[in-house]
Amino acid sequence: MEIVGAGRADGMEEVGELLGRAFAGDPVIEWMLPEAAARPGMFAALAHYMHDVVDVARDEGGAVVGAALWDPPGFAPDLAEGGPALLAAMGDRVAYGMLLDETFARHRPREPHWYLAQIGTDPAVQGTGVGAALLRKGLARCAGLPVYLESSKESNIPVYEHFGFRVTTEIKLPDGPAVWGMLRPAVL
Repeated sequence: MEIVGAGRADGMEEVGELLGRAFAGDPVIEWMLPEAAARPGMFAALAHYMHDVVDVARDEGGAVVGAALWDPPGFAPDLAEGGPALLAAMGDRVAYGMLLDETFARHRPREPHWYLAQIGTDPAVQGTGVGAALLRKGLARCAGLPVYLESSKESNIPVYEHFGFRVTTEIKLPDGPAVWGMLRPAVL
């Protein structure tokens, strides 16, 4: 397995397909975008336009088996460029995406921090260390600054705690599931 940073033109559709599979059954994604067929397009738009750093894990054959989307401190996506692609992917559910983003933003740390927006692995390789390898690579990049994420599954909290994260808040989405905000203090 190889973990590399992906450029904007480097197969974001493949990343979208992978994250669509990885987040099948995820309570937040199902709340936001119930139509499973729309999810790969949404994730591809997020990876291509809305996040600054995309790490991918590729197997020996070159297929994407994991991906992580990161934002450095102060990053703001170009909504003029990415908004239309996201709107096309999400259709009439875009209001749920906006509500999700606004709700999450209220709970994020005010101090400069890295943000792990999404991390997922192909269901066929879950539990084999691909996600841990992606997380380690990203956390190495974040040295010296805190890192924040939202866990959409309570069962994933111990995984993140293993990497030094701690739950800082429980977020209840309107008419939706609970999500746990988690912070990893700065590590030098």
